[in-house]
Amino acid sequence: MKLGIVGLPNVGKSTLFNAITNAGAESANYPFCTIEPKAGMVAVPDARLDRLAEIYEPDKKTPAVVEFVDIAGLVKGASQGAGLGNKFLANIRESDAIVHVVRCFDDENIMHVVADASTNVPVDPLGDIETIDLELIMADLEMVNRRVEKAQKAAKGDKKFLREAEVFRSLAKHLDAGKSARTFDCSPEDAALIATSDLLTLKPIIYAANTDEEGFANLEKNRYFQQVRQVAQAEGAEVLPICAKLEQDVAELDGEERQMFLEELGVKESGLDRLIKCSYSLLGLISFLTYGKDECRAWTIRRGTKAPQAAGKIHTDIERGFIRAEVLSYEDMEKCGSVAAAKEKGLLRSEGKEYLVQDGDMIYFRFNV
Repeated sequence: MKLGIVGLPNVGKSTLFNAITNAGAESANYPFCTIEPKAGMVAVPDARLDRLAEIYEPDKKTPAVVEFVDIAGLVKGASQGAGLGNKFLANIRESDAIVHVVRCFDDENIMHVVADASTNVPVDPLGDIETIDLELIMADLEMVNRRVEKAQKAAKGDKKFLREAEVFRSLAKHLDAGKSARTFDCSPEDAALIATSDLLTLKPIIYAANTDEEGFANLEKNRYFQQVRQVAQAEGAEVLPICAKLEQDVAELDGEERQMFLEELGVKESGLDRLIKCSYSLLGLISFLTYGKDECRAWTIRRGTKAPQAAGKIHTDIERGFIRAEVLSYEDMEKCGSVAAAKEKGLLRSEGKEYLVQDGDMIYFRFNV
């Protein structure tokens, strides 16, 4: 899974990226300090995997991972190549989902840049969201218009392309009204057709509302955060309050110190943990577990994946020669205290090719090639 972190210059993108990846992208107070995207791989926190590692003491413990990409700050006019626009748009296209960092705090020492990199303007979360949305919409509109032209030409030889031209023409009108492709109302068949176009505004989005410490402690009275929450609710997106500066402090702590610091803040999980859970939910992802003395490992799949395809995540030979999956839910194992005890109670199941893997399934695949 790859998440692209985007936002206007100086909203806290690189500060957040550094905190969650410890990768050290520059986070200076000037536009475009991130020119080439920085990438960092982050382990997905999973208490179930930790518990299995305690039980089996394996030679290797391998968590699922998420790749975060810190994409250069955008300015108005990016769809026409302004700032680092063209690079920005190409990097977003390669991401599975977008984490849009929105500045939700005032600080006269940090410039707020929208169009002109030398001009400081008042903090405006709604305006910032609109600026980035509009650039992505304009880039999509150009692509959709090209798709209409292509379908119209193809329809001269094959009438089936007339429907495609009609669908994309309707979508073009929707985009031209300043609305994202995510909010376009259409049938499942038309949605499947549109999904083949790799549009930027089709990508799932999480708004990371970056507050200062005071604003994070009192979100209900943080008017900037409330504005972002309303936008997210209106378009069915996720919103995550986060304080990038605090996340930097959390990232520098380990174990008990880290937990004590989070408790002092009044939160159970770090922003990173909440962001990853939010991303999994948004993209419809789950984890299944494999276990043993050699390795305990978490594997990421989409919800609704059948057992053979899940096996293919481990190795294509296992998918090709799939016989059955021996499945034990982690919850059942935990209640019984061990895999052996769960087996004695008959909780280990044998599942076939049509089985839909569930989050937290502990699986041993039987195969023959």
